[in-house]
Amino acid sequence: MSGSPRAPWVVAAALIAAAMLAGAAPAASGVVEPVEEAVTNTSAPDAAQSVELAYEFLDARTDEFCDGEGRCLPRSYEGGFFTTPSWDFTPSFVYDDALVIIAYTARGLPDDLRRAQTIGDTLLFVQAADPIGDGRTRTSYEPHGIRQGRMEITGPGTFTGNQAWVGMALTRLFHATGETKYLVGALRIGQWIQTNTADMTRAPYGYTGGQTDNGSSLTWKSTEHNSDVAGFFTQLGQLTGDAVWTERAAIAADFVAAMQSADGHVDTGTLLDGSTVNTRPIPLDAQTWSYLGTVDARYGSALNWTIDNMIATDGPYQGPSISDADVSKVWFEGSANLALALQLRGEAGDAGRAESLLSSIRLVQQDAPNGDGKGIVATSTDGLDSGFGDLYYASLHTGATAWYLLAAAGDNPFRLPVD
Repeated sequence: MSGSPRAPWVVAAALIAAAMLAGAAPAASGVVEPVEEAVTNTSAPDAAQSVELAYEFLDARTDEFCDGEGRCLPRSYEGGFFTTPSWDFTPSFVYDDALVIIAYTARGLPDDLRRAQTIGDTLLFVQAADPIGDGRTRTSYEPHGIRQGRMEITGPGTFTGNQAWVGMALTRLFHATGETKYLVGALRIGQWIQTNTADMTRAPYGYTGGQTDNGSSLTWKSTEHNSDVAGFFTQLGQLTGDAVWTERAAIAADFVAAMQSADGHVDTGTLLDGSTVNTRPIPLDAQTWSYLGTVDARYGSALNWTIDNMIATDGPYQGPSISDADVSKVWFEGSANLALALQLRGEAGDAGRAESLLSSIRLVQQDAPNGDGKGIVATSTDGLDSGFGDLYYASLHTGATAWYLLAAAGDNPFRLPVD
């Protein structure tokens, strides 16, 4: 999220959402409450049933837009703000697509892998059909175009974090299927990142933000992006046996370490000069993904900082917000990756905190006004301000649903499964 416009529509949407924000009172933030307090007078669905329903949501979204060649691309958002009598926003963001693929490989049933491959094959298709053709993918594509057998770019930007997520999805597919085409596609993305974003001139060294819609280079560096690159390049090193990828992963991980503050939290990255630390706002993913992307115990303090400073309570729902700029609403994608990080850390109380977060996700799955009883909405109510000029909405989201499934499975997407 930090510096990576996964959803470029949100800036314009902020104007439309202004009325939604009027009168919204911020809720208290603080520690993650025990499950029984976080969901008072409510009953979340059974955990196993909830997971099954979430996969059914992804199945329906994956199967909705497919062509005759077996390529499918699920729309990212649906309902509420994004589906009105006069507007139906259908673009598919590659970050979300990558998460859906990884969530399918986490369960790994035959139909899961089949669906994961239909999306993965589509990502290879748009990579090969790109007008520049240098290994990149773009921010988002139109599923209606895929269903008609053609590529339609809706978000032309090429952001480093998104590239790394597509790469991790393809490495997962190679790991799960053994089909070399996925590793070849992942290596092309890895080389694009290295060629276009590696910054070994301006300390702290690392990887810059990528390229804008018009192809201009972004000169800042993002903690989130470098966490993504650290995870992706680590996987490439494991799968290829080529130590250069492991060395590059270490550069990205070192950048993340340079962003950690004295109180434990991790800052968003740098300003345009590539060196000066950008201290505000403080995003959630810089805390959770630093831990997940590097598997380094030093970021346990960032998780503690998150619990102390970024937990929102919005009606019956409790969980982290997207940044410290607005802690009035819960960001359920963030709830899932915080729950996963706590599970993997495994300190005293972490299991209960993680279960409380997951229970709140199961509750919103059941009760969200814009929900369908299966998928997970992005936020507890409309208009969550990221602090980076974006607003997020309480609409069904493939990315949030996939993150929930990964947390429920205890599967870290930044690492390949252990055989």
